[in-house]
Amino acid sequence: MLSINIQTPSSIMIELKDKFKERRLFLELTQEGLSSRSGVSLGSLKRFESTGQISLESLLKLSLVLECLDDFSLLANIKTPTITSIDDLINKSKNQSTPAKRGKIK
Repeated sequence: MLSINIQTPSSIMIELKDKFKERRLFLELTQEGLSSRSGVSLGSLKRFESTGQISLESLLKLSLVLECLDDFSLLANIKTPTITSIDDLINKSKNQSTPAKRGKIK
């Protein structure tokens, strides 16, 4: 049977906050300890663990202390298409010379 998994930003935030808290507890860190080690304010950490709301910079700082920063590096490794033949190069240059299409109906 086909399983459909639809995630929303809110559901991912909840999953992230839960996993980060679980990791903090696994490393036996208090909120105060994680806050002081990461440079993220205690208030921001508490808000993150209760609501999932946090800045990207603070999330990365927490990731560094919780030893999971490499997981975020994987997100930055989005592969760009590579040219594997002269035909790919020719087709790519043809596509770039075509003017962009614009909508006409208001």
